[in-house]
Amino acid sequence: MMFTVAMLAILITMGLALARALLGPTVYDRIAAVNMFGTKTVLLIAVFAFLSGRTDLLDIAIIYALINFIGVIAVLKLVEQGNFHTDGNNDKADTK
Repeated sequence: MMFTVAMLAILITMGLALARALLGPTVYDRIAAVNMFGTKTVLLIAVFAFLSGRTDLLDIAIIYALINFIGVIAVLKLVEQGNFHTDGNNDKADTK
């Protein structure tokens, strides 16, 4: 019963995160909401793995957490720099 309530609470917070991702006033609010949605997904998989007794799902949750982390870092770099490629020369003072 307690884990069912936990799963319901996680689903509610996932809905709130989805609403923030769609309605966020800034791009950073949206990125934080997508990150929170991914974290709640990992928690949901972990609770489901515990309830069903399938410990192999925990490996999937860990992989999903790593993909979520790398994806958020990549999107933040894209927002910050405008592209993924850098040549290592970011000095703008040398332009003529």
